[in-house]
Amino acid sequence: MDEKSIAWKTALKCYEEGAQLVLTNAPVALRMGEINKLAETLKAPVIGADVVNMDDLKSLFEKSMEHFGSKIDFVLHSIGMSLNVRKGKHYTEINYEWNQKTLDISAMSLHRVLRTAWDLDALNEWGSVVALTYIASQRVFPDYNEMADAKALLESIARSFGYHYGVKKKVRVNTISQSPTRTTAGSGVKGFDGFISYAEKMSPLGNASAEDCANFCVVMFSDLSRMVTMQNLFHDGGFSFTGVTADVIVQMEK
Repeated sequence: MDEKSIAWKTALKCYEEGAQLVLTNAPVALRMGEINKLAETLKAPVIGADVVNMDDLKSLFEKSMEHFGSKIDFVLHSIGMSLNVRKGKHYTEINYEWNQKTLDISAMSLHRVLRTAWDLDALNEWGSVVALTYIASQRVFPDYNEMADAKALLESIARSFGYHYGVKKKVRVNTISQSPTRTTAGSGVKGFDGFISYAEKMSPLGNASAEDCANFCVVMFSDLSRMVTMQNLFHDGGFSFTGVTADVIVQMEK
């Protein structure tokens, strides 16, 4: 996580709105020290946790509740990692052991987070959990590779666990399908610069920025969206429902 991250900008926006926060990242990522700058600004503790380690997640939630002196109102899941993309493996030639790790870190981690919160009764009634996703879960974007499968699984978990959490505790679980965004993670996708330009031309409102997404996350954490759950919410300037635009046609005719 760094200053370009949607999670970083969401934390800042939540703090501006008066929220108290706990920050977390993988222990190996904490060694880079970037998150400490954010923690200082937010006056927030940093608690390391490996998102595929249930003991780490249990400790994270317990320490967070101890810090707040209460249960938790909202959680942002902003996690994605693809070993096959990192190693340059084409989708038709993926390494399946790496694929399992990708799915575990990028998607099943949401189930682990929700399961831990469920078991500890860590979330307040009408609490909100938001996970970040991308439209490649539903449409083909060739270079998005195995992350498309991971995001599809992530969205399914949000719906399925969202049902059970809603019945039990009125907790809301949603995913936000964001425009391609110039984050450190997003920039690692092959052909990213060309695609972000294409998406800009294909979106009536243009691409939604990381700051825009942070604002939307705040809305989803708030009581203003208390009856919204199990949804995949497109936050992409209209890209997801646009067939073609005049700008794209002009570009193709050049």
